[in-house]
Amino acid sequence: MDKIKILWADDEIDLLKPHIIFLEQKGYDVSTANNGSDALDLLKEQPFDIVFLDENMPGLSGIETLSEIKAMQPNLPVVMITKSEEEAIMEDAIGSRIADYLIKPVKPNQILLSLKKNLENKKIVSEKRSFAYQQEFRNIGMEISNNLNHKEWVDVYKKLVRWELELAKNDDEGINDILRMQKEEANKMFSKFIEKNYVDWINGRSSDKPAQSHTVIKDKVLPRLTKDSNDFLILIDNMRYDQWKVLQPIIEEYFRIESDEIYYSILPTTTQFARNALFGGLLPSEIEKKYPQYWVNEDEEGTKNQFEQELFAEQLKRHGKDLKISYHKILNLNAGRRLVETLPNLMKNNLNIIVYNFVDMLSHARTEMEIIRELADDEPAYRSLTISWFQHSPLIEIMRYLSEKGANVILTTDHGSVRVQNPVKVIGDRNTNSNLRYKTGKSLNYNKKEVFEVRNPSDIYLPKMNVSSSYIFCQNNDFFAYPNNYNYYVNYYRNTFQHGGVSMEEVLIPFIRLKAK
Repeated sequence: MDKIKILWADDEIDLLKPHIIFLEQKGYDVSTANNGSDALDLLKEQPFDIVFLDENMPGLSGIETLSEIKAMQPNLPVVMITKSEEEAIMEDAIGSRIADYLIKPVKPNQILLSLKKNLENKKIVSEKRSFAYQQEFRNIGMEISNNLNHKEWVDVYKKLVRWELELAKNDDEGINDILRMQKEEANKMFSKFIEKNYVDWINGRSSDKPAQSHTVIKDKVLPRLTKDSNDFLILIDNMRYDQWKVLQPIIEEYFRIESDEIYYSILPTTTQFARNALFGGLLPSEIEKKYPQYWVNEDEEGTKNQFEQELFAEQLKRHGKDLKISYHKILNLNAGRRLVETLPNLMKNNLNIIVYNFVDMLSHARTEMEIIRELADDEPAYRSLTISWFQHSPLIEIMRYLSEKGANVILTTDHGSVRVQNPVKVIGDRNTNSNLRYKTGKSLNYNKKEVFEVRNPSDIYLPKMNVSSSYIFCQNNDFFAYPNNYNYYVNYYRNTFQHGGVSMEEVLIPFIRLKAK
């Protein structure tokens, strides 16, 4: 491995000989200059990894030399060294994007620390991260194998997401593979947990049950609404918890995180079922029975979520809430821009609901468009695309405005999605639905050991297309594939992001309270 090359420019460079010998003994290659012009000439002649630059030199000053260096090599780390602690000099240096700022007299260990921070930081941090995860790997493994309750599963999932985001910064594929395997194992156990408890939760037979799609508004939103409220409920369709966590640092520029919670989506984890349940405050078959005019079944024509505003109004009425509300569904860029323009008019409402559809569209586009497949080839890239969208979308303008006006915001979603890997064979008739993570129909043929099977839809309050309909759900990172044209189907859909089934990524939903700074 080549030595790290240091350029040190100081008009008293001879007095720094002990420091230079110290660095050379540590294995660094040090070149020196006693003025800014000579330093710039050396930079033109040979490559350096870092520059130590005296701020107070005759001729070309340190700040002027720094400006020239940044014009030549914008990404070269420069450490400014000065006798002065004047604030103006510090601000000039920081404004010119220095890597570090040291006050004379500097000690050899200060220089060494600065080098490690700027040049070896990534390697050191990466090694520390890997070591820390290896230490926690056993603890998480023991937790997963225990008989966890719904709160403990939330804690496990948050830990796994934290490590996923931390280790994504590492180049160590080995440790990332270990994490992926642990997450798969966790998803298998989580699927068994859902299979064991879901029917009891839905039927109210368990006192220890989580907030779910059909109860989250009643439990977490309505109690805080009054005639004086001016709240915003922003639902980003199909947003996973890890996507929320990468958006969090951007949002924290404008809001404080009042609470970072997770609730459980109902099954199927799709917009038609989970989001209608959320806005209606009822389970799907209850909506179909009580408000047939607002429910569109799988086999019927028309948009499956066209009555969310009406369902929410009915939920308010049932709970005796007489509030002024607005509802906006954003399906494209122009609709988002129009909403930004109308924001001042919304500040007089008690609750404003904004449904933002980008992440769901990204998920579907990634399946259908080759260029999006390449841009979001894996989980980190999928998260990165989410950040890029958010930073350039009208939604960030909306968030800025709401922060300025002191509005309270709830940020949530209806379900998540999972990157599918393993095909599971299923046979159905022509009326079987097309979703890759769940199937419903009257003549489904499948291996019972590979799915979460619900023979009677009324057991989990789902509508029946006919009297003998049943539902089956994929678990972990499986997806349904038909035996005819099997290989094409599998190759096309493997590694795409799908929803409708049972996994931590689909079921465990972010519910975030934000308070304006």
